[in-house]
Amino acid sequence: MKTPITLTEDEIAFVKAMVIYQDSDVLALNKPAGLSSQGGRIAVHTLDELLFAFAKSSGVRPRLVHRLDRDTSGVILTARSQPAAAFLGKAMMSRRVKKTYLAIVAPGAPDPREGGVDAPLRRENQGREAYVKVCEADHPEAQEASTRYRTLAANATAALVELAPRTGRMHQLRVHMASIGRPIAGDPRYGGALVLGGAPVPRLMLHAAALVFPHPAGGERQIMAPIPADMANVLAGLGLAAPDRWMAATA
Repeated sequence: MKTPITLTEDEIAFVKAMVIYQDSDVLALNKPAGLSSQGGRIAVHTLDELLFAFAKSSGVRPRLVHRLDRDTSGVILTARSQPAAAFLGKAMMSRRVKKTYLAIVAPGAPDPREGGVDAPLRRENQGREAYVKVCEADHPEAQEASTRYRTLAANATAALVELAPRTGRMHQLRVHMASIGRPIAGDPRYGGALVLGGAPVPRLMLHAAALVFPHPAGGERQIMAPIPADMANVLAGLGLAAPDRWMAATA
């Protein structure tokens, strides 16, 4: 068991404000951009460490079931017990957890506006940084990767797209969208636009908007996180409107 970490009152309030769903088995949070899920190199607590705010008197705390990149916002799921963690871990491995992301890409809508990217990926380290590249299926380090996308709103400058990864590779959505000429805005690593409509893009425009998963107690649950303010502001500046279902959270 990880050694408990002492959190400040502000840190406890910060992480508790992220809660969007909880029951006896799971705790779902709406992670803000800029917060590392785990193992960050900067001298601030990661989300994994902030979960000590929910620790029981025994010291047992929720466990991350999956991760989001530091600059990606949105739904992240944790398990409140070891049996729940094992159940959800198996569900992730068997691809029974369905994830939906929203992204702003540029320039304009993908062509076609709806489709899929089935392109194997491989990881490549350059110094301390890790990059992911599309590769041939027979490459010795190739990993199967599949993404479905559809355009929700678009103009000549940019588009709001809904992304559904069928696999969970590192940087998959970022690399797949870049591979079809529509990198995600605010992503300099993979060629994303840093300015849109004359305004700077504040960060990677990628948001984990919904998660559907089998629940340890039976049945399915759907958790949704609304589009965050920084992303909504970029869309407004571009004159693009998101569908109503993404503008308010439900659980």
